[in-house]
Amino acid sequence: MEPESIVYGCIRDWPSDNPDERSSRRSSNSRELKSLPSGDAWPFLGRAMFSSCEAFGEGLYQTQVIHFGASYRAVEYEWSLWIKEFEALLKRLYWCSAVVHLETELTGIHTFRWESDRGFHSPQEDGLRVRCAWEREGVVRG
Repeated sequence: MEPESIVYGCIRDWPSDNPDERSSRRSSNSRELKSLPSGDAWPFLGRAMFSSCEAFGEGLYQTQVIHFGASYRAVEYEWSLWIKEFEALLKRLYWCSAVVHLETELTGIHTFRWESDRGFHSPQEDGLRVRCAWEREGVVRG
């Protein structure tokens, strides 16, 4: 049997006192996720692997949490391509932090974290300004 990799995590928006602003950001994020490919068209990121709570009080209080997960055949060999697609998605979303867990049969467990330098990221910004760190089995590297 081929080695399997499990990838899962979440992307967090930032809370806001302005309900119109919150709603606008959530709608924009939902549109971006719905625009992802589905079926056999997605090599790394696909529509079906993402989900978020939509209704206030049903898992949604102030902060939108977009959760995701998928299993792959040894994705660690193409991890730089997976990260490239994930960061391209982050550029199109509203968020303040993101975490990705990679569990592999061959190289163990890794955690990758993105945090915006300003505390939030908007799609209108040029580029992606983040602090990214990865951990492996409790060892933090920056």
